Amino acid sequence: MIAEAPAWLPTDLSSALDEKLGIEITDWDPAHVVARMPVEGNTQPHGLLHGGATCSLVETVGSYAAALQAGPGATVVGIELNASYVAAVTSGWVTAVCTPAGAQLPLSTFRIEVTDDRGRLTASARLTCMVRPARASG
Repeated sequence: MIAEAPAWLPTDLSSALDEKLGIEITDWDPAHVVARMPVEGNTQPHGLLHGGATCSLVETVGSYAAALQAGPGATVVGIELNASYVAAVTSGWVTAVCTPAGAQLPLSTFRIEVTDDRGRLTASARLTCMVRPARASG
């Protein structure tokens, strides 16, 4: 487990939305970036984890994984997100594990599985990011 972000990653990448949702990156290993988010405060009117919150978690962890893969100075943006919801969650935390699914620059694709506190799959997703390489200085 690599608990801290690499030194070259800008420290101002956290977004206001990530902060509102309580998203935390817990493992920075490029082979499997991991993030978690509380269910409390991120539910829809029926008390279930909101699908939009899940998509935000998935987009965040996948974008960080793309940034790690792209390296210092590169810029990444999500261009396609597909998510399937498998089971409802009403409490605790959800954890998203993001693994690379393939790269054909300028695109990079990731698989993300979201589980609840019991390890039960709650959602699965695929995120494709566009990678803009670092510009050569000079």
